[in-house]
Amino acid sequence: MLKSLVSRRAALMGAGAIAAWASSPARALIQAAQDAPAPAFIESLIAKMTVEEKAGQLTLMAAAWAGSAATALNPPSAGASFAQQLDQVRRGQLTGVFNGNGAEMTRQMQTVAMRESRLKIPLIFAADVIHGHRTIFPVPLGEAASWEPDLAERSARVAAVEAAAAGIDWTFAPMVDIARDARWGRGVEGAGEDVHLGNLFATARVRGFQGKTLTARDSVLACAKHFAAYGAAEGGLDYNTVDVSERTLRDVYFPPFEAALDAGALSVMAAFNELSGIPATGNAWLLDDVLRGEWKFDGLVVSDYTGDEEMIAHGFAADARDATRLAFLAGVDMSMQSGFYLQHLPELVASGDVPMARLDQAVRRVLAVKARLGLFDDPFRRADPRREKAVVLSKPHRTLAREVARRSMVLLKNDGDLLPLAKDRRVALIGPFASGQHDLVGPWCVYGDDRQAIDLATGMRAAAARPDLISVTEGSGIEEPIAGGIEAAVAAARAADVVILAIGEGTRMSGEAQSVTETVVPAPQRALAEAVAATGKPVVVLLKNGRALALDGAVAAAPAILVSWFLGTETGPAIADVLYGAYSPSGRLPVSFPRASGQAPYHYDHKPTGRPNPDGPLTEYKAHYRGVPNSALYPFGHGLSYGRVDYSGLAHAPQLAWDGTLSVRATLRNSGSRAIEEVAQLYIRDRTAGITRPVRQLKGFRKIALAPGEAREVLFTLSRRDLMFIGRDNRPIAEPGAFDLWIAPSAEAEGLHGRFELAAG
Repeated sequence: MLKSLVSRRAALMGAGAIAAWASSPARALIQAAQDAPAPAFIESLIAKMTVEEKAGQLTLMAAAWAGSAATALNPPSAGASFAQQLDQVRRGQLTGVFNGNGAEMTRQMQTVAMRESRLKIPLIFAADVIHGHRTIFPVPLGEAASWEPDLAERSARVAAVEAAAAGIDWTFAPMVDIARDARWGRGVEGAGEDVHLGNLFATARVRGFQGKTLTARDSVLACAKHFAAYGAAEGGLDYNTVDVSERTLRDVYFPPFEAALDAGALSVMAAFNELSGIPATGNAWLLDDVLRGEWKFDGLVVSDYTGDEEMIAHGFAADARDATRLAFLAGVDMSMQSGFYLQHLPELVASGDVPMARLDQAVRRVLAVKARLGLFDDPFRRADPRREKAVVLSKPHRTLAREVARRSMVLLKNDGDLLPLAKDRRVALIGPFASGQHDLVGPWCVYGDDRQAIDLATGMRAAAARPDLISVTEGSGIEEPIAGGIEAAVAAARAADVVILAIGEGTRMSGEAQSVTETVVPAPQRALAEAVAATGKPVVVLLKNGRALALDGAVAAAPAILVSWFLGTETGPAIADVLYGAYSPSGRLPVSFPRASGQAPYHYDHKPTGRPNPDGPLTEYKAHYRGVPNSALYPFGHGLSYGRVDYSGLAHAPQLAWDGTLSVRATLRNSGSRAIEEVAQLYIRDRTAGITRPVRQLKGFRKIALAPGEAREVLFTLSRRDLMFIGRDNRPIAEPGAFDLWIAPSAEAEGLHGRFELAAG
């Protein structure tokens, strides 16, 4: 009913919207200052605004007219309605809304802004477009497993094309938090545990979203989040305290943000967490000294959802007025969802507690971003219902989704070359994810729909020699057993040649507010695995997951294990491509799979400690857990293909000149019978430094195609910059001395090992 009423109103207003905009004060100011720099017209516009209108430009709210998924993830404030939000637009009380319901909604709201508000300042429309808009790609952690930043740029480009056609100007992505604790659910939104890989994917995703120019109708503004160190929450608990040194911030958690900003991101989202006693939303050192002062960031800073309000619960702000003052003076330009800026900034300015100059500064930043998005030239440039219908879930987009999905899977184990499967084998698909349009698009998906995705059984039946070769048995629920389920699964396994055991996490087990105490496959599914394994039939474990998992029992013992993450729209066909050998898996882990949950947080580039365990058996009074080595079951960078790769011929000079470069070469040979892709990884270790250094650090990688029997040389180049770290004064330094290097297939594989010296300058 609401939609029909709003549509009739829009029909009455829409015809004159463009004409109204052409004669509006904001448009007139642009025309009068045609060749003048943007600040000139923005300053003129700011001079015409009331304090209340300025506060409105800093207020972003969840769209009242939104789909069910958006409402569940970020519900609008109590009592909000679309009619009320339109009234706020008329009165200049909203800068825009987020997670709205497509191009039609966008055009209706923008029409009101252009016809009925005093200054006719265009709205900005934002959304959580995390791993696709309607065409859904693998979750970001899964996509990072491709080790192909260019692929992430392509998927972000498709997401931008679809989102922009729906009227979205701004996405709250990419998340660039380094995440090293698998208990933290939001690790699924990022690129994993490594800084180098994180930097590359941050850069790629910003470029993909923003395109060649922000004014293009198919480009959207990127937002680097969550600033900063949200991934370091104590105990992996979402929203929890973070207390790390400034050195760790600069060495680990800051670099991906710098990479995103260097790539052109013009917005940053403040994190929920406190940082060493000060909530990020009220942290002037973080938002002003570092972000603005050191990095010269000239975009806008937005709070996370009610982040300013939450400083009260933190015990940092006394009340709503105090929270507004603290967040605003710390450098948060725009408030999301709390409504605090609209409620309290006018009075804070009137009382002198917030300078008018600071208010104008924030408004200037917001208007400048709107101008750089081209909204003042054409407020309706993105919202296009016809283009939206044409591009959403188009064939080229689905084709790319399938490509990204199959390149994101990681083959952990393949004993006896169980995979790939012959197409004429009888296959028992067993497990809660064996069939059905559920748990396909994954967490943090506002606009994607499982009903538009292809499930595993459908994909397998389309690829098999005959559909009837594939049987499907649920066997177990995701977190609850099914009466008679195990018995049915055992019978299905006995009747088949091979079992595909589709187990792992459901959509609601990863993502925001989904922290866990144990990073394991749920107990009912582990019981299912034990029973199926006892039949003696060969088992391929197909893991659905949004985090690194600690595998044990029959799951760990299965002869083949394939990590599939949440693959999105083309889940079934992509998995079938890999299982039947149409594509040889080429993904590599972006996170370490630990031996036990209790190792969390675990990351490959840990410090050595003063008592490392020597090679060989575990030794008393050395750094390891009781009975568990201080290593991963499947380390960062690990992944197999359907070939055999031999590493040989490491060659490099013994010394790197202070201002020179060091070439490092090796030869990779595919001794298998199938064409594959291998990811050769370059790691270093600074053997002695003024600040202790990690046991290894990734400094480069090459993903290369190898035909059967083919050998190819890989070349890496190191410079002094690659050897720098944050020194005692919290500034980047490099120190002359001895370094180890490895070209290896993972972070804990020996591969090819060499040494060199960095000469003094």
